[in-house]
Amino acid sequence: MLPPQHRMRRSEDFTDAVRGGARSGTRRLVVHLRSAENAAPAAPRAGLVVSKAVGNAVERNQVKRRLRGLLASRISALHDGDKLVVRALPAARGASSAALGADLDTALSGARRRGARR
Repeated sequence: MLPPQHRMRRSEDFTDAVRGGARSGTRRLVVHLRSAENAAPAAPRAGLVVSKAVGNAVERNQVKRRLRGLLASRISALHDGDKLVVRALPAARGASSAALGADLDTALSGARRRGARR
């Protein structure tokens, strides 16, 4: 479970991360990573976007639970003040946790590379 201090809740935070962050994607996930620059020290925060295109409510919740667990183990790798939005694509519905974890790692490293180029 993702600890409360690391959960993104406000729509402004999601918008900021998606519009201003570095984007990287795989077949199942798209990651938007907004690195904090000269911000006050704050815990990194992450949010999930799982639309109806992924499936019905049961399938969406299964994907969200898997992704939350994967994010909880990876949140310590983010820097203070970073904002991360993970958007699940329809292919995430049938994926195992291991496959989602591999995609998340790939997308995160791609977003970090793109963010470093800016």
